[in-house]
Amino acid sequence: MVSRSRKRRGLLIGVMLSAVIGGTVQPAIAAPVRDAGDQVTPFGRSPVRSAEQEIARALSASLADPRWREQVRAAALGTGDVDLQALTGSTAAAEGRNLFASVSAADRRIAGLKGLPASTGSLLRVRLAAPSMRSHLNADVTPWIAVAAADDDARSITAYDRQGRAHSVDTARVPDRPLYILDIDVTKAHRAGLKVLRKAFADKGLTPLVNSASAAGWWATKVTAVEVNDDQEPWFKGAAEMFSLVTGFGQDGTARVDSVDMPYLDYDGTVYYPNQILVNWSNYKYNLADVVMMEDDDGTNYRALAQAITTALLTVTDQGAYIPLVNAVLSAIPDSWFTDDPDYVESWYTLARNSSGRLNGASGNGWMTVEPYFVEEF
Repeated sequence: MVSRSRKRRGLLIGVMLSAVIGGTVQPAIAAPVRDAGDQVTPFGRSPVRSAEQEIARALSASLADPRWREQVRAAALGTGDVDLQALTGSTAAAEGRNLFASVSAADRRIAGLKGLPASTGSLLRVRLAAPSMRSHLNADVTPWIAVAAADDDARSITAYDRQGRAHSVDTARVPDRPLYILDIDVTKAHRAGLKVLRKAFADKGLTPLVNSASAAGWWATKVTAVEVNDDQEPWFKGAAEMFSLVTGFGQDGTARVDSVDMPYLDYDGTVYYPNQILVNWSNYKYNLADVVMMEDDDGTNYRALAQAITTALLTVTDQGAYIPLVNAVLSAIPDSWFTDDPDYVESWYTLARNSSGRLNGASGNGWMTVEPYFVEEF
C-alpha cells in the first residue's frame, strides 16, 4: 500500500460493482483500468505538475550560487522536507531570495488548483530523493532537481541541471548523483482538503447533525488493527495521506458521507493498531454502512472531489432498505484520478454495528479488525 517514501498508487484497482439480491450484497470487481497518460483534466492534475516543473527549473538554475546551494544542502540534510517558501524568504543569498516571489506565487496557484483556500499557505517542499544519496551530497556537488513522475510505473523521471538542461533519470535504481525532489506538502494539503470535503458535504446536507439515540452515549465501530498491501514502492515518490469515506443513509433518509483521516497508515505490509473510531452509528438510519479507503497525492483537487461525490450521492434515494453506496462514490470519480490523484485503495461493504473481528477488503488489498464500542457521555 503506502510507505512514507511513497504512499501513492499509480493504478486504478477497479470500480466496485454491487447488487442487492435477496437482501444480500454481492460485490464484484471490474478489471483494472489504466489512465492513458498525464493529460490535462478539469481537475487540475497536469497544471499542478506544470507549476512544480517551473519552480524545479528555476531552483536548479539558482543552485549555481555556492552560498545558496550550501543552505539548501544543509536544510535537506537536517530536516528532510524543506519548506521552499520559508527557505527562500529567510535567506540572505541573492539567488535564493530572488526565488521567493515565484515560489510564493506557485504556492498560491497550486492551492487554487487543488481547491484549497488561500489561507493554506506554503505547499512546495524540497527533499533529498533517497537516503542513500546523503553520502554523495557534498559542497562540491550541484544536485539536479526533479518532480516525481505522475505514474508509479514510470521508467524515468526528468531532472534539471543548473544550466536548465533536462536529463532522463532511470527509476529502476537509485542514482548515485544527488537529486532533489520538488514536491508538495501532502500532509498539510490533505488536512486542509479534508476540511474542504467536510464543509462541502455539510453544505449539501450529507453530514447533518443528529441527536444521539441515547443520552448516555452512542455506539461506534472501532478499528483495532489494519493493514494494506502494495507491491510497488518507487524511490522517487513522496508522502501522501490516507483517508476513508464512510457512507450510508442518515437518520433523515438522505445519503450520508463522513471523511475519516487515517494519517498513521505509513508503510505497506505493516499492521497498525489505531483504536480509531470509524463509524458513529447514531448518525445512520440503517444498521449498515460502507467504507471506501483512499490515498491522497499532490494533484488532488478537493473541491472537485467533493462536488463529484456529492453530486453522485444526492441522486441516490432511500428505498426503505439499505443500499450500498461504494459504487456511487467510485463511479463519481473520473478514471484519470486513479493514476496519481486520490487513489482507490480498498473498500468494505455492509459494515454493521455488531461487526467484529477481521474483515477482508472487497479487492483483497487490505484488511481490518473491528469491534463494537460504546462511547459514554460524561
